[in-house]
Amino acid sequence: MEKPYFPVFIDMADKTVLIVGAGKIALRRVRTLLRFGARIRVVAPDFCRELGEMEESGKICAERRVYLPGDIQGAALVIAATDSREVNRQIREDCRGRGIPVNVADDRALCDFYFPSVVMTDDAAIGISSGGDAPGRTKEIRGKIERALGASGWYEN
Repeated sequence: MEKPYFPVFIDMADKTVLIVGAGKIALRRVRTLLRFGARIRVVAPDFCRELGEMEESGKICAERRVYLPGDIQGAALVIAATDSREVNRQIREDCRGRGIPVNVADDRALCDFYFPSVVMTDDAAIGISSGGDAPGRTKEIRGKIERALGASGWYEN
């Protein structure tokens, strides 16, 4: 790995995560974070169908509009997953100014943290990451762990 990241396991129960953007990447992040009890707030002008359904069922809070700098207030983590590099970079700068960890979906060099591939068992959560350098290798390792433990997982890099 070019720059290894320290693996940290955080209690996300009832922590607010702001996700800016509502496409495929945002959907994957929402699915993962919901499994860990996070409160999800999504800000985007348009939502993919699945996120719209999650809003209707009350699983997420949704605001259908463009990002505003004050949106990060109260967030424990922020995900910048818009289709605009400029907006994603603005979100990063806003978060950096307030000490809020941010993941920038379109530029791993700007990320404070990565989403790992996760294997879940009844008594463990196992995170696997190559630091974004080798997602195929990460997926291969995840498969080996799942087979060894008879566990389920999902790929999130």
